[in-house]
Amino acid sequence: MSNSSDRYAQRGVSSSKSEVHAVVDNLDRGVFPGAFCKIGADILTGRTDKCNIIHSDGSGTKSTLAYLHYRETGDPAGFRKTAQDSLVMNIDDLLCVGAVDGILISSTINRNARAIPGEALGQLISGTEDFLGTLREYGVGVHSGGGETADVGDLTGTVTVDSCAVVVMDRADVIDNAKIKPGLAIVGLASSGQANYETFENSGIGSNGLTSARHDLLCDYYLKKYPETVDLNTDKQYLYCGPYKMTDPLPESSMSVGDALLSPTRTYAPIIKKLLTENRDGIHGMVHCSGGGQTKCIRFGTGVHHIKDNFLPIPAIFKAIQNASNTSDEEMFRVYNMGHRMEIYCDPKAAEAIIAQSESFGIPAQIIGRTEVSVRSDGQNHVTIKHADKTLTYELEH
Repeated sequence: MSNSSDRYAQRGVSSSKSEVHAVVDNLDRGVFPGAFCKIGADILTGRTDKCNIIHSDGSGTKSTLAYLHYRETGDPAGFRKTAQDSLVMNIDDLLCVGAVDGILISSTINRNARAIPGEALGQLISGTEDFLGTLREYGVGVHSGGGETADVGDLTGTVTVDSCAVVVMDRADVIDNAKIKPGLAIVGLASSGQANYETFENSGIGSNGLTSARHDLLCDYYLKKYPETVDLNTDKQYLYCGPYKMTDPLPESSMSVGDALLSPTRTYAPIIKKLLTENRDGIHGMVHCSGGGQTKCIRFGTGVHHIKDNFLPIPAIFKAIQNASNTSDEEMFRVYNMGHRMEIYCDPKAAEAIIAQSESFGIPAQIIGRTEVSVRSDGQNHVTIKHADKTLTYELEH
């Protein structure tokens, strides 16, 4: 079996996005260069005390799982979860700069109309509106600005779902990750389980690494029956090469493999809204562990050694992916959230209150690590992960 990095590359996936950072890291980084999202001057109203944020992301290849579920069962409801995936990948990034109000969001659906008929499209659109409505019930000021549906059968065999969010916010309210420094506690908020604002159990998978998760878990039945869900230029040994069908039980879980893969990306918006209202002073920074997984934090702060050595229990979905694919620990922690998808960098004395707030929403949380002074000779940030009997180290890629 090829090593894990080769498997990702063979599927057209970059786990580190180093080639993207090689370009964007040299561009203008905005008025808060160390922030999680790029923040610009307020060109919409011209006010010097305000700033503008525009953010784009989407559900990625996770939409393929909803398509497979739909074709296998005739039930289009899985697309409601895909709508949530696309929204949360924007909203929860915005949370990391303190944006919890005045968020205007628009979604773009690119579909092959033969594969995604009206009933599936309807679930995507209604799922978007219903999810935004739920967030508003918890005090998060997010609203729909409409969207676009494009029928592009020449470009996609199934469907892609992307969103774009715009915010005008007070500069004084910005959470600036430049303030991540040595001496902070890192509080992780669990990605699995069931929050009291959720209606079903979540596997914790989120919307990162789904190209490999899907192919490493699901069997070649899906390649034979649904070739439109793959790039046929990819070597077949990397396509649907896993041991499971979607209806099979997920080991060490009450969920099926399909339900676990379809679990929508959890939003932490209700929790962060409350934290910023009641615990703002103790929070120095936040990191949404999406692309880059547990190494995402390496790009924030200056001269920081991020140490993570007290992880929440690893959810069953990640154990199954690793067991099925023989992916290394190093790559698993680089690609997946591995049990917590939101990190709060705080004064150690504030950690207890932050954990209590998260747990009041039914989301387990704990201090998963800390920040210390970089021990590299060049002073650059680096990450050390200690889990079980392994010590994993990560440096910035250029």
